[in-house]
Amino acid sequence: MYHFCTYFDRNYLLRGLTLYRSLVASGCDFTLNVLALDSDTEGTLRQLDLPNLKTIPLTTLEAWEPELAVAKGNRSLIEYYFTLSPLLPLYILKHESQIEIITYLDADLYFYGSPEPIFTELGDHSILVIEHRYPDYLKDNERFGLFNVQYESFRHDTRGLTCLERWRDQCLEWCYDKDDATRYADQKYLDEWPALYGDSLVVLQNRGAGVAPWNWATHPLELQNDEMHVGGAPLIFYHFHGVKIFHPCFISNGLADWGIMPRRPRRWLYAGYLRQLRKTRTWLADNNGNAPALKDHFIRGKGVSMATMREISRKAWVQGMIVC
Repeated sequence: MYHFCTYFDRNYLLRGLTLYRSLVASGCDFTLNVLALDSDTEGTLRQLDLPNLKTIPLTTLEAWEPELAVAKGNRSLIEYYFTLSPLLPLYILKHESQIEIITYLDADLYFYGSPEPIFTELGDHSILVIEHRYPDYLKDNERFGLFNVQYESFRHDTRGLTCLERWRDQCLEWCYDKDDATRYADQKYLDEWPALYGDSLVVLQNRGAGVAPWNWATHPLELQNDEMHVGGAPLIFYHFHGVKIFHPCFISNGLADWGIMPRRPRRWLYAGYLRQLRKTRTWLADNNGNAPALKDHFIRGKGVSMATMREISRKAWVQGMIVC
């Protein structure tokens, strides 16, 4: 069985449950541990009582790690969420001794196939990470980190625990949504891991995992019999970072800063993802009697300036998508 963990609040509830549904559809044997970041999310998950999903209230994690109270008071909400990235898998390994490997997932991932090839590549090693894999024209973004905090595996051994404990201490001390030369949020700390952990660490080579807006151009995307391939490898999961939902039939795909993907794979991925979000909302309403609106709320920053609104309007022409 694969043990995964993620976290989300009411704003990402439909994304998180869509991630869950994609894991179910992949056919793998798994448990998804969800850190519920607010009471609405906790209540919904407990009422659903889904197989293969365990709910951890945020208050439980905060009681276990008292230093979170300090962090909660000196950073923004999104920065506080970033701070939780190492704490959740560490908490699970400390409380469930039978778990051999815990894998952190971002809630806006979607699986198109089994994660088995990723675990095969991990083998007997202790830690697995995925590079951003920027194409040459985006290499400047490596200042924010060589690796993306989207999918990391940690074995329940000395190396895995040491890595998580060091990362926890770093994030508790400093975890801000700004470039600080040697630090950026929870992410740039990973740059030192190859030197620190050597052969205990695997940098994933499978091209079908970790595909995202910033690296789709690194290897060619090709549809074969309605299945996506990445540089010849079957797509395992895609990271739908930057998607903004304005209406159940209208999204911004967030691709403008990274390069506009060719229309056919773009529609297959992004229109397909929105349809899955709509299916999740219908499924949630059927099973829970209530479902949140399929519309995003901004939590990154304290407001949207006029300059930001102009930038959003400009980008809307190139990254807006209508999906019926």
